Amino acid sequence: MVRTVVATENESAVSNLLAAYEGELNSHARYKAYAAKAEAEGMNGAASLFRAAARAEQIHAGNHARVIRHMGGEAVANILPFRVKSTLENLKTALGGEQHEIDSLYPKFLVHATSQLDTSAMRSFMWAMESEKTHARLYEDAVASMETGPGWTSYQLDFYVCTLCGYTSRLQEADNCPACNFVWDRFERIH
Repeated sequence: MVRTVVATENESAVSNLLAAYEGELNSHARYKAYAAKAEAEGMNGAASLFRAAARAEQIHAGNHARVIRHMGGEAVANILPFRVKSTLENLKTALGGEQHEIDSLYPKFLVHATSQLDTSAMRSFMWAMESEKTHARLYEDAVASMETGPGWTSYQLDFYVCTLCGYTSRLQEADNCPACNFVWDRFERIH
């Protein structure tokens, strides 16, 4: 999987980073397609949420890629085929993916990075995991909204994405990003 020379002590870290990188790029592709489907169904709020999450996943992938390159690896990934279903089904699928990253994938990668005292990988994984928690909360809210009637998922909404770590929010929560402490003024507004 790694095409360049990676120091032996970095091989497993680069392998974890590559897995995370590929997962983030696949999520980015899925969420962009889900946003188009939501928009076609008139679910503009859900479409905005998917676009914001897609942007965050792109940021995570970029962060992972920087660490991979720093360790001597090459950031390569395959985009796997996926199916686009109804917006509600897509929200549930996205929620399941986020929960897997929060509950299993990133904690496992963080344990390994911590045991190796690899602060760059730790930071990249932690920022992604904290951002995925925001996505999961927003997806849960969107699913609940759609199951009781279209609610906010049908309205045109803006979401805000931290351009450093991918933290995602519907409103300004503080002067700085709760995950990485980046200034709020550097958040990107997604509609």
